[in-house]
Amino acid sequence: MPVVLIVEDEPDVAETYNLWLADEYEVRMAQSGDEGLAELDETVDVVLLDRMMPGLSGDEALERIRERGLDCRVAMVTAVEPDFDILEMGFDAYLCKPIRSEQLHETVENLLKRSQYDDLLQEYYSLVEKQATLEATKSTAELADNEAYVDLRDRVDNLETDLGDTLGGIDDDEDFIATLRGLSDVEE
Repeated sequence: MPVVLIVEDEPDVAETYNLWLADEYEVRMAQSGDEGLAELDETVDVVLLDRMMPGLSGDEALERIRERGLDCRVAMVTAVEPDFDILEMGFDAYLCKPIRSEQLHETVENLLKRSQYDDLLQEYYSLVEKQATLEATKSTAELADNEAYVDLRDRVDNLETDLGDTLGGIDDDEDFIATLRGLSDVEE
């Protein structure tokens, strides 16, 4: 059974996530960034990490998770509206509270699938997640004026080319996306 670590300082929210996930996953819970790091080991597959917590913030906890080099996927589950600072963060998914049960399940399932992919594909999905998050909250003008976002978009385009070459020379975006979806379906 996959292991999901919930790091959330609001006990009611953490317990809600636990109730939603406990039938399908082994769930561990922590109420602070420090507690979450203490619970984290190589058996954890997915971390659901709140950004704003007293003491060690979710941002700082995320940095330490990545420094440890553990092979877990991390979803930020937060009330903090995303800004361009997320471009520097090493998360795999970003969910804005409040969230629904279906949304949480879908995110955990997708992150578990991604953990089976190679590093190039994982990087691609992480960057696409950041791109989609910013595109959902920022205007076209804001995006165009942000150099880090433009660099991100260029990196995504380059990865699509690299992955397309790896996957047999896929020429257009629709074929590329269809091929990636096909890979996901095969792994299910």
